[in-house]
Amino acid sequence: MGPTSTPAATAAPSGPDGAATPLLSLRGIDKSFGAVQVLHGVDLDVRAGEVTALVGDNGAGKSTLVKCVAGIYTTDGGQYLFEGRPVTVNGPKDTADLGVEVVYQDLALCDNLDIVQNMFLGREKKKAGVLDETTMEELARQTLASLSVRTVRSVRQLVASLSGGQRQTVAIAKAVLWNSKVVLLDEPTAALGVAQTRQVLDLVRRLADNGLGVVLISHNLSDVFEVADSITALYLGRSAATVRTRDVTSSQVVELITTGRSGELGLTAAAQD
Repeated sequence: MGPTSTPAATAAPSGPDGAATPLLSLRGIDKSFGAVQVLHGVDLDVRAGEVTALVGDNGAGKSTLVKCVAGIYTTDGGQYLFEGRPVTVNGPKDTADLGVEVVYQDLALCDNLDIVQNMFLGREKKKAGVLDETTMEELARQTLASLSVRTVRSVRQLVASLSGGQRQTVAIAKAVLWNSKVVLLDEPTAALGVAQTRQVLDLVRRLADNGLGVVLISHNLSDVFEVADSITALYLGRSAATVRTRDVTSSQVVELITTGRSGELGLTAAAQD
């Protein structure tokens, strides 16, 4: 897959009910480690042009689910569908080939390299057997510009010189450089100040506005309600509920996270046992 400088919106195929088919769908995902079952029949939909928030308490299964999406863990049961078609994922290369990228909380950036070198790390472009620095630099600039990133002074800055918000921006730009269709962001505003959080949330929204499907994993419900179109709440490894953000309150989401149920929403008593 070659890099692209501008994530482009594409029309999603439609399902039998006329609704747009999700870019990514997980259906009935199970995952165990030895005798411990961590995920129990989890469902997740990620739609083009939307931010889907994945929320849950510590131990709810968020990280395990993300690693199943990324191909780091193989699932024990369930279906992985991409653009409506069942696919087999045996590793991270398979998900990258689909157009699924994950930005982990540690960002996986190298402080001793500059922005261009980080964005193309492991995927360097070459010309006549040597690194094509000119092309890589131009593509890095175009990608940052397409995301309206104006906080980076030069693409040749060392990552060690960047603020937390700028580092997060570079990690996200790196993820969308390679024809990505779905991007998962693991706690992108953790440990950021107010101004830097604002920059990152604006970028998250722009990703969706550019046609990507975005999954936001976050403990911060203020961030979730600001940028997410829908929310999937996990409770003890189960899908408690998937709701449109506009249809619920923060208190209801907290109840889904902490008890698996809020009023008519959520797991039945039998499912919680």
